Amino acid sequence: MSDLSDMDRRLLRFLQQDESLAVADLAEKAGVSAGACWRRLERLERDGVILGRMIEIDWRLLGFEVEVYLRVTLDKTVASAFDDFLRAARQVPEVVTIQSLLGRVDIRMDVRARDLDHYQEIYRERILALPHIAEIEALMLVSELKNTEWLPV
Repeated sequence: MSDLSDMDRRLLRFLQQDESLAVADLAEKAGVSAGACWRRLERLERDGVILGRMIEIDWRLLGFEVEVYLRVTLDKTVASAFDDFLRAARQVPEVVTIQSLLGRVDIRMDVRARDLDHYQEIYRERILALPHIAEIEALMLVSELKNTEWLPV
């Protein structure tokens, strides 16, 4: 949907800053009535522009100190390699993101662990057991310099 009004864009900007805003508060910030704001939000959700609202969890406060990004190349000689791998990878609870890529690397996965020992356990017992891996590369997160889903609407 590219025909967003200025008001729609304003609402989206405010929601990107604070997705927990109540409709009345959002309407006040955007300079529109609560009813009009609610109708616009309903339309944006119905049209698939707004997919939902999320909370952000600080994984470190829950004891998960290590984040590793895995780049996986699959054995393409096996016709069902992608589907088999995906089915098994989705069952690993510490794998929080799985993305399919174009290029030399087929899959990118984010793994969260309590510490390095826990990561090694996950890697040896669960990741290396996944089917049809031809090559795997691990990149450990040292620091996050920017992380935003905001769009300049």
